[in-house]
Amino acid sequence: MSVVAAYAYVDGKRAREIRLDDPESLAPRDGEFLWIGLVDPSEAELRVLQERFELHPLAVEDALHARQMPKVDVYGGQLFVVAKTAQMVEGRIVFGETDIFVGPRFLISVRHGSARAHLELRAHLEASPALLAHGGDYVLHAVLDFIVDGYLPVVDAIEEELAEMERRALDAFLSRAEITRLFTLRRELTKFLRLLGPMAQVAGYLEHHETPCIDAEVKPYFRDIRDHIARVDLLIAGLGEVLNSVFEVSSLLEQQRQGVITRQLAAWAAILAVPTAVAGVYGMNFEHMPELKWTFGYPLVLGLIVVVCLVLRHRFKKAGWL
Repeated sequence: MSVVAAYAYVDGKRAREIRLDDPESLAPRDGEFLWIGLVDPSEAELRVLQERFELHPLAVEDALHARQMPKVDVYGGQLFVVAKTAQMVEGRIVFGETDIFVGPRFLISVRHGSARAHLELRAHLEASPALLAHGGDYVLHAVLDFIVDGYLPVVDAIEEELAEMERRALDAFLSRAEITRLFTLRRELTKFLRLLGPMAQVAGYLEHHETPCIDAEVKPYFRDIRDHIARVDLLIAGLGEVLNSVFEVSSLLEQQRQGVITRQLAAWAAILAVPTAVAGVYGMNFEHMPELKWTFGYPLVLGLIVVVCLVLRHRFKKAGWL
C-alpha cells in the first residue's frame, strides 16, 4: 500500500483514519477535511481516488506518470498543482515530483522520487489546529513551502563542496575527476535553475489569480513561497560564479605552471647550447687549429665551457627561470 498517511480532520484536529480499501471512509462527513498522502501509488489506487473525489482524468494521468514541469491546472472546482522536489543523494541532485489535488474538502498529495516524507510537516500542522483548520488552501501552502525549504540543504551541500574545491585549487592542480565533477555540478545547477522559474510562477499564480479552494486570506502566504524561491535562485546564481572562479583559478595556475616549465626548458637549452657549439666547432676536424697542438688547449676549452655554463645558470636562476 502506497498510502503514507490518510486522516480526516475536524476543526484542525485528527478525527479518524482513512483507508482506500474502505469506500465509506473516503466520504467526508460533516465538517471534515480529508488529507491523503501517497508515495509512488499504483494506477489502481489513483483510480479509486479518481472515482471517489471526481478527479479529472488528465490530472490523474499526469500524477501517474510524473513527467510534468511545475504548473497549476484548474478543473472545475478543483486544483491540480505540480511541484518539483530536489535532494542530494550520493553527491548528486535527484529531482522528484509532488502532485497535489485540492478540492473543497480534501487534499491529496502524490510523491514521486522524493525521500522527504510529509510526516514531519503533518505533525507540525497537527500541533497547530488553528492553522490546519483553514483547510486545503493552507495545507497546499504548507506542502509547497516544505518542498521549497528542501532546496536549501542542496544548495548548502554544493556550496561546501565548491568551497573545498576552491581551496584545493589554490594548493594543487585539480585532478581529472574533480574537473569532471565541476562539469557535472554545472549541468545539475543549470537544470535546477530551469525548475525554479516555473516554481515561482506556480506561487505567483496562486497568489494573484482567482482560483477555486484558495481563500483570499491565504493568498499572501504564497508570496512568502515566491520569496523563498527567489532567494534560492540568487544562491544558485552565486554558486555558478564560484564554480566559474574555480575553473578560472585552475586554468590560471595550469598556465602559470606551463609558463614556468617553458622558461626552464628555454634556460637549459641556452646553457646546453654553449658546449654543443664548442663541440661542434672541434668536431669539424680542421687541419689548422693552433690550440690543437697546445698542451693546455683541451683543459682550457673544457674550463671555458664550464665557466660559461655556470655564469648562464646563475643569470637564469637570478631571473627566476630556474
